[in-house]
Amino acid sequence: MNMEFIPARFVEQLSKMGIGMLVIFVVIGVIILTTLLINWLFSKK
Repeated sequence: MNMEFIPARFVEQLSKMGIGMLVIFVVIGVIILTTLLINWLFSKK
């Protein structure tokens, strides 16, 4: 296994890493919104 660091390949992969981070934030946002919606629906008396 070759473990050399090649800066050009790192720069090429930044867009994929950015998309991955965006997806993580979107999923966290959906979980938060779902939790808030469930709390709002079931907390009314």
